Amino acid sequence: MFVVIMGCGRVGARLARMLVKAGNEVTILDRDASSFSRLGEDFGGQTILGNGLNQDVLEQAGLTRADAFVAVTQGDNRNIMASQIAQHVFRVQRVVTRINDPIRSDTFAALGLRALSPTVIGANTFYEELTGDLASSVGDV
Repeated sequence: MFVVIMGCGRVGARLARMLVKAGNEVTILDRDASSFSRLGEDFGGQTILGNGLNQDVLEQAGLTRADAFVAVTQGDNRNIMASQIAQHVFRVQRVVTRINDPIRSDTFAALGLRALSPTVIGANTFYEELTGDLASSVGDV
């Protein structure tokens, strides 16, 4: 599988290393060259310095042939916009987006984006550890 990741923070870098280790082809892009130091010297994927909202940068990253696109920057708006470009312009089949704001996450999931909210995931995990119950038993809050 060929995956393009936008955002080489802690999550993006870890995911990129995991995917490469599992035998996948990975290109990771970020606006800050120093972010790539998180990948380690032995990283077997490709790095691209640039803005993931720029279609030329996304094309350079290989989005025209990508099987999947992941947006994991700190900015919800950037992640949403880049994911929509990947999905609608480049027709990437599998697009996964990090959206920190749970309300926005639900909204964009309803529009067809696979949106993961670390806020919701974290709260659910803490709830389950504290109570021993599944967070889904509480319902939406």
